[in-house]
This record gives sequence, structure tokens and C-alpha cells, in this order.
Amino acid sequence: MPAPTPDTLRTLTETLSDVTEYLRENPDPAEALALVEPLLDEYTGLPVQLADTLRALARTVQEHQAIPRTAHLDLLIAELRSAAWEQTDQHSLHYVDELRALHDDAESEQGCSRCR
Repeated sequence: MPAPTPDTLRTLTETLSDVTEYLRENPDPAEALALVEPLLDEYTGLPVQLADTLRALARTVQEHQAIPRTAHLDLLIAELRSAAWEQTDQHSLHYVDELRALHDDAESEQGCSRCR
């Protein structure tokens, strides 16, 4: 796998920004939920991925031979790991499933247009 580049990641964050802007335009809730579900997946979503990225960065910095071991470095590494745990805690965004169920229930109560 080729190494990611800053440009690749900028494109990724721009795409996320585009999703946010699109959601501000009040799309159909089913479409909005479909867009957001992969982002908030409890196993592979953004909070989990960001947490893993922060941990990997902490490990990379800690294990790099050229970086001097100082109390300040230890503090920065601890802060990265703490931030990673905070992100991991965000995996509890299970309410996306609940929103989907509420939307599906509302749709079924309304019935199809021929039934109304």
C-alpha cells in the first residue's frame, strides 16, 4: 500500500466538509443516515479511526531513535494517548441505529402514497 500523503488527507477532510454542507441542506433523512452511518460505525467509523491514528502517532514518536527522551515528550505522548481514549469513547454513537429505526417507523406509519 502506498503511503498516504498530506494531499490525500486534505481531500478526505474536504469530502467530510462536503458531507456536512450537504446535510445542512436538509436532504431526505434516509439519505442523510446512509451517508453518516459509515462515519459513525462503532468498529470502523471516524472516532475509532482517529483514536487508532493518535495511538499510532504516539507510538511512532515514542519509538523514534532521533527524538530525545524528555519529560515534555512523555507528557505529549500521554496527551496523545488520552485524546485517543476520548475518541474511542465516542464509539458509543449508537443512536444512528435508533434514528434509522425511528425514521423507518415514521415511514411505515405514513404508508405508501397509494394507501393514503
